[in-house]
Formats: sequence, C-alpha cells, structure tokens
Amino acid sequence: MPESTPTTVVFDLGGVLIDWDPRHLYRKLFADPDEMESFLAEVTTAEWNAHQDAGRPWADAVETLVAEYPERRELIEAFHRRWPEMLAGAIPGTVDVLTDLRATGIRLVALSNWSTEMFPIAQERFDFLAWFEGILISGEVGVNKPDRRIFEHLVERFAIDPAAALFVDDSLANIDAARAFGLGAIHFTDAHALRRDLIELALLPDAGSSEV
Repeated sequence: MPESTPTTVVFDLGGVLIDWDPRHLYRKLFADPDEMESFLAEVTTAEWNAHQDAGRPWADAVETLVAEYPERRELIEAFHRRWPEMLAGAIPGTVDVLTDLRATGIRLVALSNWSTEMFPIAQERFDFLAWFEGILISGEVGVNKPDRRIFEHLVERFAIDPAAALFVDDSLANIDAARAFGLGAIHFTDAHALRRDLIELALLPDAGSSEV
C-alpha cells in the first residue's frame, strides 16, 4: 500500500464491484456441473475471452471457436447472445464502500478488462458506474491488465500520479503489475477487508463508518 494518503482510488470492476461469471449462464445450460466446467476450461476459455477484452469483435470470436468445435455451436454462441445473464449483480458490500468513498470527495476512476461491445450493458444496469470520473476499458485501448501498457494509458488519460493513487483489484497478477508500475495497490478479497484497509489509509473514517 502507498506510504502517503492517496488522492485517487482506481477500482477494477469485475470481481470487485460486479459479479460477472460465465457459470451464472452455463449452469442453466448444463445438467452436469463437471461437464460445464470442462466446457469453460477447454472451449470458451479465459484466454479466448481475453481476446474480446482486448478488442476482438465478438462475431469473429464466435466463428473462430465454432470452426474448431462445430458440434458446440449453440453453446458457444450463447456466450455472446446471452452474455447479460453472466452478470449476477453487484458484489455484496463493495458498493457500500464505494458510496462512502464517494462521500469523502476523493477522486474515483475505474480500470477494467472488458469488451467494448458488452460494457454498455453493464453501464445500463449499474448506476454506480456513473460515479466514476472516468472508466478505462481494455477493449478501448487493445491491451489487457496486467500488461504495463494499460497502466500507461490509465495515468496518461486521467493525469494520474501513480505515487498518489491506489489501485483495487481481485487479481494478484494485476496487483503485482500495478505495484511494479508504481501504483499503491490493495488485493481485493471482500468488502469488509477493503473497508479496513481504506480506514488504515485514512481514506475512510473509522468511527461511524457503515458496516459491511
């Protein structure tokens, strides 16, 4: 964590504020959980999805995978067509922390690996996304976390001093990359721990703060 009190807090979205998981959809499509896990691990993999987060059009992504697994076309197409069903809602408690941070007047920015085609769905569903001064989506710049270049885009776009910023993410790889870049960072595990860390940094008041 940073040595001095940060003036900007940068939030990851998926896994921190928003519960996105393909399983929310595919549990409806598979009777056997093991078969579902195999499909997600071997067909619609995290690596395949990361290309969409980096800007690959979804139509191209689906056809590329269908060409390899033609017998799975319907299930593969569902990843695109029924993508909104992968959004379960907000992460319990974290939006409360964000609400309290917002009340302090600190600068709030978001940085997330996300497809530009799908992000408008989240913006329409989650009002708190409008609370951020700005949001940088990986699909806009063609590079994902933890690549150093996305942090370069972040600080340049929003005129952020890395030494005066705090980054919150659920991925240890992203946290390590942020720290290597010079950002302070908190590895997100749950809202209670996040609030505790923010209190220690004097970003949230201890007495009278809401419980999560």
